[in-house]
Amino acid sequence: MPTPRTREPGFRQPSWKLEDAKARFSELVRRAHDEGPQAVTVRGRRAVVIVDVDEYERMATPRAKLPLVEFLESLHMEGLDLTRDRDIGREIEL
Repeated sequence: MPTPRTREPGFRQPSWKLEDAKARFSELVRRAHDEGPQAVTVRGRRAVVIVDVDEYERMATPRAKLPLVEFLESLHMEGLDLTRDRDIGREIEL
């Protein structure tokens, strides 16, 4: 039996053909939990990705938005020099 766990070029997730994913669904779910996202292909094209519920909740839960000042302070840029020369504009001939 060929292994359902192949890697498509350019993709990090292991890839399962749909028929293999259906036949070995328990293994697919276990690997998604233990090893990370698992792609399922239909007619050779990626159709879905099976992910662990913790990973899904991390991705789906909106992050609280910080007020601008708190956000900027959270970047820890204390040593960054933001000074610049005084800009007096330029002369343009009309």
